Amino acid sequence: MNQFTSVHDVQDIRQLLKDALALKENPYSQQHLGKNKTLGLVFLNPSLRTRLSTQKAALNLGMNVMVMNMDKEGWALETQDGVVMNGATVEHIREAAAVMGQYCDILGLRSFPKLVNRDEDYNEDFFNKFIKYCNVPVLSLESATRHPLQSLADLVTIKETWKGKDKPKVVLAWAPHIKALPQAVPNSFAEWMCKAQEDGMIDFTIAQPRGYELNEDFTPGAHITHSLDDALKAADYIYVKNWSSYKEYGKVLTYPEGWMLNNEKLKGTNDAKVMHCLPVRRDLELSSEILDGPNSLVIHEAGNRLWAAQAVLKQMLEGLI
Repeated sequence: MNQFTSVHDVQDIRQLLKDALALKENPYSQQHLGKNKTLGLVFLNPSLRTRLSTQKAALNLGMNVMVMNMDKEGWALETQDGVVMNGATVEHIREAAAVMGQYCDILGLRSFPKLVNRDEDYNEDFFNKFIKYCNVPVLSLESATRHPLQSLADLVTIKETWKGKDKPKVVLAWAPHIKALPQAVPNSFAEWMCKAQEDGMIDFTIAQPRGYELNEDFTPGAHITHSLDDALKAADYIYVKNWSSYKEYGKVLTYPEGWMLNNEKLKGTNDAKVMHCLPVRRDLELSSEILDGPNSLVIHEAGNRLWAAQAVLKQMLEGLI
């Protein structure tokens, strides 16, 4: 695996799941792969789970790790070509990315969208230029449109906890928020679940209010509804997440009451397990009674961020041999 920016970079999704669960059983079994290799983690935005899990995953594999918080410690980067840099930017991404590639065998990058210009965000210009100029394998720690490490951990969690004989019904459920959030996590979750559905692993439904439909490129084959109650019928897993509008890009639109998940709504499910990528705003996005109750998988899911990252790094390191 030369890079990891989406599910489309994964050759065999079932094998990647097996790798993650095998590494969870034996975390230090592949340390020879990372010996004398360095992972650079480059953050332009805040991180808790992504930073700690990916750093720990690299250490488990015997790698050295360097972390750069570019938003606080680095120079302001210019990304456009053909401009005279006589403004606020100090260093061009051509040089910055190339230099980082000189120091590291693999680079991880995290950069959020601005939620102002949809075309600019969805073109992933910053990510693509970083990949082009660094000349080493790149691991997405979340981009403007996707968060593949989170989505892999979500699928690992479903695979690990499902004990039924039939395919589980997985629901992505929109939830309220006080601010505009990116579509990266729901885009990525939908993309991975559609792939898992295509492979016969799950059945997948998306529930959102009108106006919050995701880009159809990320939802091929998903059943889509504007009724949360309908979506929850016979659900086995519910993935709760807020996102801003894609059509009216970055806006928070009006929506009907009743979109926060609580125990009353769970009564119409198959005693569904509830997931969230975290951080979560209690009693706004998701009720405390669920977060603190037996149906919540959020901590288990966050724990699997480590094994998802380690499985991806393992395959990337194998590609360097």
